[in-house]
Amino acid sequence: MYDLTVIIPTFNEEANIRNIVMAVDAVFRENSLTGQILVVDDNSSDNTIPFVHELKRTHSNVDILVREQDHGLSQSVADGFSHTSSDVIIVIDADFSHPPVLIPRMYDEIRKGNDIVIGSRYMEGGGIRKWPLKRRVISIGATFLGRLLFPDITDPVSGFFAIRKKVVDKAPLKPRGYKILLEVLGKGTWEKDKEIPFEFVDREAGSSKLKIKTIIEYAQQVADITFYSFANHGSAAWREWKRIFKFGIVGISGIVVNQGLLVFLKELVGLAIPVASIVAIQMAILNNFIWNDLWTFKGSGQPQKIPNRWHRLLSFEVVSAGGAAINFAILNLMVIFLATDYQIANIIGILLGFIWNFLVNRRVTWKRTER
Repeated sequence: MYDLTVIIPTFNEEANIRNIVMAVDAVFRENSLTGQILVVDDNSSDNTIPFVHELKRTHSNVDILVREQDHGLSQSVADGFSHTSSDVIIVIDADFSHPPVLIPRMYDEIRKGNDIVIGSRYMEGGGIRKWPLKRRVISIGATFLGRLLFPDITDPVSGFFAIRKKVVDKAPLKPRGYKILLEVLGKGTWEKDKEIPFEFVDREAGSSKLKIKTIIEYAQQVADITFYSFANHGSAAWREWKRIFKFGIVGISGIVVNQGLLVFLKELVGLAIPVASIVAIQMAILNNFIWNDLWTFKGSGQPQKIPNRWHRLLSFEVVSAGGAAINFAILNLMVIFLATDYQIANIIGILLGFIWNFLVNRRVTWKRTER
């Protein structure tokens, strides 16, 4: 019985396959790990498959799964999941983009109780070397979409990660493109995650298989995970959508507080509109902060990056001012330059202000500490 299985997806990797298998096996031996190496190959036309069979003759822990249909990196990894018997699975690229020396640390973090351990290029201590601008832009765009669903994870599209097998045992994965981790995060069964930094190094040999169409496939994947989360409220993605819905409900309550207090102060107390408006707006902001702090963002299980409630209130005030400025600017720009009906322009401004308020507060005011 193996402690862990390292899955290496391949397609025409004859230039790298021997070296990566030997490097992973050396890490096993140096760290007293009983590990399996499973190469999952998309029916390569070069010598990748024969080279792995040669390695099998001298390394009993090396195996290969050759896939003749439905080729693709994500599909390969998903097939690999179902062909492993160990409780811990680690996915690593064949081209040394991911450092094998981090395998023991990933394994240790799983044994500490984490369900998913992710090698992150974007957290402090991580990085990317030798990437052209086009590939960086594609990666940033993909990461942004993924972080909409999993904002506490800095690199939800990493190709270097470890999982407990139970995370994917019953998951209805629909792998496509290159972003299998996002599929696992969106449809797997997990609670605790951990990220560790690493420096991504572009391929040492062979050719990159990244295409522009990846971003389109990825957008489709994000949409599919979103729809899945609406029907499966136990998913991690639904936890984030639930926060968005709660944030919206709190925002509506703030409108009620603002409008009701404005009328009360103007009509019954007799304050001037500017004074009444300032008081009503501030009380609405305070209302929203209290409910978001006690309800929307409570119970995620991670310590707050801003532990002091008064400091969070100050942050919320500043972010809310930004949302109000966006609303004001959109309203006036659309009315003045696009001749848009002011009510429609105001609704659009409110919507964009809401998006600003949620995204920035999620990542600043109620940001969680790094796991």
